[in-house]
Amino acid sequence: MFEKVVQIGLLFDFYGKLLNHKQYTAIELYYIHDLSLSEIGEHIGISRQGVHDLIKRTENKLYFYEETLGLVNKFFNYKEKAKQILEYTEEIIKYDDDKKPIIIRGNIEKIKEIALEILEIDQEVK
Repeated sequence: MFEKVVQIGLLFDFYGKLLNHKQYTAIELYYIHDLSLSEIGEHIGISRQGVHDLIKRTENKLYFYEETLGLVNKFFNYKEKAKQILEYTEEIIKYDDDKKPIIIRGNIEKIKEIALEILEIDQEVK
């Protein structure tokens, strides 16, 4: 269940503003504020069963947005690429001056490849 809470939280961060007010409120109250279905129902004026159905439909909508747009996946891919760039630049910095020319050339090529991959991913979005 904890994994689902984290997953819905991420999806909500990325796609929450695409939801209507009632959907947004239900997900926020349930996952962020940890209110019960009955408490949410009182807050938005529907039955407990109505809240349950609303939350399930909204979760499916969030999953659909990710399946269609893939922003969460792209975000984590960009993060991984940025970590790789940092690793290669740290490697360049740490070597002694007599070893730098060989190390620098290799790492610069790796950094260039990663940057090109990021740009290719960016082109897919447009």
